[in-house]
Amino acid sequence: MIADTTTWFSSWFDTPYYHILYKDRDDTEAHAFMDTLTHYLNIPEHGTILDLACGRGRHARYLNKIGYDVTGVDLSENSIEFAKQHENHRLKFDVHDMCKPYPKQFDVVFNLFTSFGYFDDDADNLNTIMAIKANLNEYGFGVIDFMNSEFVIDNLVPEEVKIVDDITFNLKRYVEDGYVIKDISFTVDNRLYNFQERVRAFTLNDFEELFKKADVHLLDVFGDYKLRKFSNKTSERLVMIFK
Repeated sequence: MIADTTTWFSSWFDTPYYHILYKDRDDTEAHAFMDTLTHYLNIPEHGTILDLACGRGRHARYLNKIGYDVTGVDLSENSIEFAKQHENHRLKFDVHDMCKPYPKQFDVVFNLFTSFGYFDDDADNLNTIMAIKANLNEYGFGVIDFMNSEFVIDNLVPEEVKIVDDITFNLKRYVEDGYVIKDISFTVDNRLYNFQERVRAFTLNDFEELFKKADVHLLDVFGDYKLRKFSNKTSERLVMIFK
């Protein structure tokens, strides 16, 4: 039996298989990035942070652990249900559409680990920037941590097989119509699943145009989680700080 669920993020993020495939993400690197970034931004003690598209809350939980008042939001109800088990008086999670402002303002809004560029409608990408702007207080900063599309495309691995928890994931990567696409197929209990990830291959110039339309000001651009200088050819990440 074939289960074709290529409706992208509205279905894929809500499955347990997404979390199985990516279970080995490097928390040590993520924590070090949060330490470096919060220090660089000089977020005040007990400062407020919105983790936009937080998934199961791995960044939000760590930010709370090191002293911040954190709200994590995501479209995936299953991810938020999982994250809620970690809530406390300074850590909250909520189901929310990132295209719309959240009803609160923060010292910082983080959008991390390429959690942007999912939408087919250009207006939704601009609306997300506008929503971040609306969620910043007078002195607040927005941070988008995105892939460096040029580097990713130059170094794309077309096909890969990953075996995780006895599930064989077949991955195919390619570029089409301005998107970096990953086709994911696997079989569980004799049932074939097909999913697809689609992320717009935004460049720094593309973001600068979005920021201009949203009337926000790009302050700094970095190329990795140690906040080193950005190079469009060699940097793995595109980390942008704006207000």
